Amino acid sequence: MKKIAVFASGSGSNLQNLIDACEKREVNGKIELVISSNKNAFSLKRAKTHNIPAFIFEKKDYNNLEEMHDKIIELLEKYKIDLICLAGYMFILSKNIVEKYTCKIINVHPSLIPAFCGKGYYGLKVHEAVINYGAKITGATVHFVDEGADTGAIILQECLTVNPDDTPATLQKRVLEIEHRIYKKAVRLFCDDKLKITGRNVKIVNG
Repeated sequence: MKKIAVFASGSGSNLQNLIDACEKREVNGKIELVISSNKNAFSLKRAKTHNIPAFIFEKKDYNNLEEMHDKIIELLEKYKIDLICLAGYMFILSKNIVEKYTCKIINVHPSLIPAFCGKGYYGLKVHEAVINYGAKITGATVHFVDEGADTGAIILQECLTVNPDDTPATLQKRVLEIEHRIYKKAVRLFCDDKLKITGRNVKIVNG
């Protein structure tokens, strides 16, 4: 069973999705801890409800992000974490943590990468951009995390049609359903050692 850490700075719906999947044994993993950059994040309450240790790391308490992430690494090592799942974490991870956990950090993004992703594309901003651009399809992407913003190798994607009457809010709600579905699947595949990574190509083996 893989040991999982979830980084979440917001409401934590993707965190809850993964908690449920682990508790129902849909995923061969256990969430050992939750890390947040926001002391007011609802994700912390979700962790407490499920008796998962939660830790807050705020930038203001450190000289720089690298120092903060070095402390995070110490915590991850203490808990012997196998997989890091980002679920609305509001900082790009430092080089140190990305290098130490290469191909062991995954994230879900609410668009079909490489469209509508990267710096500044988060939350409703993604869906606003999709609608303003006039895109006919959108969706969600689960990918490995590297040093860039949404630039890691893609694990899974799923699309849907953008309706003429969609608003950013309605589109976000529909895409979130995809996020939950494919994130859980990607974590399951990782925990079952069914992801083979060659460069930018991720192949599902016996999945």
